[in-house]
Amino acid sequence: MNARESTELLVPIEGESGIVNARSLARNIARELGFGMVDQSRIATAVSELTRNIVRYASGGRGEVVIREVAGPADQPGVEIVVSDEGPGIADIEFAMREGVSSSTGLGMGLPGTRRLMDEMKIESGAGRGTVITIRKWRRQSGK
Repeated sequence: MNARESTELLVPIEGESGIVNARSLARNIARELGFGMVDQSRIATAVSELTRNIVRYASGGRGEVVIREVAGPADQPGVEIVVSDEGPGIADIEFAMREGVSSSTGLGMGLPGTRRLMDEMKIESGAGRGTVITIRKWRRQSGK
């Protein structure tokens, strides 16, 4: 981490307003960390997709998002977003990660699209035990 204080936000997700709030805060943190406009949009879109899944599938449409600054290789600035819920879980993660798999209509990206937008993605889930998805994006070095 750099010398400045680390940024971390906890965003409750309870309906459409939670989706909008999480998306906006993720974009703002990415901007503060020096991400370009394209990566800010990628991060915001990934957060929208994952939080919309909470509203659609989680118990009571509730969950939470933690957005934080992280340091990557060679102290490269990054953003980490952890999206969690106590919903029904994903019984078959491998199947859910296949292109074209969707259990409803969303942004049309699903989990594979979210993975493409970010640099890293980890899913912890199982039938009946909720889901925790961690995604990360690393800031590109200028001129590279």
